[in-house]
Amino acid sequence: MSRYGLFEVFGIELEYMIVDRATLSVLPIADKLLTRAAGELTSDFEDGPITWSNELALHVIELKTTEPVRSLVGVADQFQSSVKNLNRIAAEFGAVLLPTGMHPWMNPFQELKLWPHDSADIYEAFNRVFDCRGHGWANLQSMHINLPFANDDEFGRLHAAIRLLLPLLPGLACSSPIAEGRATGFLDYRMEVYRHNSAKIPQVAGQIVPEPVFSEAAYHEQIFQPLFRAIAPHDPDGILQKPFLNARGAIARFDRGSIEIRVIDTQEHPGADLAIAQLVIAILQALVAEQWTPTLDQRRITTDSLGAIFRSALRDGEQASVAEPEYLRQFGLEQASATAQELWRHLRQQVAATSTTAAQLAHDPNLNMILDQGPLARRILAAIPPHEWTPAPNVPSGRSLSNVYQNLTACLGQGHSFDLRSSASH
Repeated sequence: MSRYGLFEVFGIELEYMIVDRATLSVLPIADKLLTRAAGELTSDFEDGPITWSNELALHVIELKTTEPVRSLVGVADQFQSSVKNLNRIAAEFGAVLLPTGMHPWMNPFQELKLWPHDSADIYEAFNRVFDCRGHGWANLQSMHINLPFANDDEFGRLHAAIRLLLPLLPGLACSSPIAEGRATGFLDYRMEVYRHNSAKIPQVAGQIVPEPVFSEAAYHEQIFQPLFRAIAPHDPDGILQKPFLNARGAIARFDRGSIEIRVIDTQEHPGADLAIAQLVIAILQALVAEQWTPTLDQRRITTDSLGAIFRSALRDGEQASVAEPEYLRQFGLEQASATAQELWRHLRQQVAATSTTAAQLAHDPNLNMILDQGPLARRILAAIPPHEWTPAPNVPSGRSLSNVYQNLTACLGQGHSFDLRSSASH
């Protein structure tokens, strides 16, 4: 197959929950929506430039670019159009799509239903080995960014850049502060539970931040082979001994010539997701081009150091403290510490001055919203009045919680931001 070079094309995937329109409880009807759209049972339906696909959980549906795109300009509008089309079909079943990284009160141990159709053997194998009833399997929605590489040199440079930026991503994109009806203490609880998913076989996810491997041969030797050896006693039929078993926050797909970034929570509407994607890609381009430091310096930052930054960002989001001078230097900051928000503002300013999408990055209202009011998780928590956190400080009243997430379904359906300054967000 032909290979694309660095940043020649992009692939975007967005996951959404299917919920009851009135109660917002999850509805396991992805197969019914796909059947209604296609006229027959299918796992994929092409809605023009956007394809709808099933996921492991029957209440989750994925929207993705049908083909790799050479520019992300206009892609948010394509996703928004597809969301409206899918919502029209969902309405026939009394359903609607709900955004964010997690459902706020789903009980996955009671409510999970696995996709029972094609590829069901894979999902059943995962369930048999790991028990997929937990939040990190059954209750999570994210954006995936797929970036190409043409050869080993390009893979090494791209992988170095991605593992360096990956720990900061929750500080920009966290949208999952609530689970089982209460504030969890993490702004990105989706990734907090996800990173413990495969504790039974730690090689599956590692530290989420990928190891410092920068060639295909090294990746197979240090990641895939230990992973497949570890799973083999639990997977006698070899169903799971494939690259998709790798659950790191960025995974190499050498069969496709791409790396898939998987740690970004789904936002309230596609415009916000694509704004984040544009900024992330622009920063990665700058890193690969050695705008601040050489690739060799980028490769020297240890996984332990990156993992510590990542875990801090999961808990504190944009307020996470990054007190690693050598890490900050990789992004052109010569200081002892910074918050994740300060670092994101610095990076946006830097790439807005040099990127080919400079004007969009400099003025995008979605990025303004995130960097001024905080990531979506922070806004969700702030939208619940203090007196409605009952009966304990971290438990909001059911009505206030439902109101916030009803507003989020409206944000997704109409393509507007969850803005604390607007009465629509209260």
